[in-house]
Amino acid sequence: MLNSILVALLVLSALAVVYAKHQNRKLYAELTALYKERDAMNVEWGRLQLEQSTWATHGRIEKIARQRLRMRNVDYNKVVIVKQ
Repeated sequence: MLNSILVALLVLSALAVVYAKHQNRKLYAELTALYKERDAMNVEWGRLQLEQSTWATHGRIEKIARQRLRMRNVDYNKVVIVKQ
């Protein structure tokens, strides 16, 4: 009787070890996938920062100000200084 109980406990313990190993492998695979996703997001973030810095260059902003807003440089001969 005692032997059969010990064998049953041994089988249950072995099944618990197998289940724990399976869970460990599954969680490790998920962690690896999350690392890959993080790396891809870091690459995308770097690309977006580069794109933002490209769109915000002084030359581009000046070009847009001239074309769309019809702005121009100040003609210092026409500047009037008002003193109180």
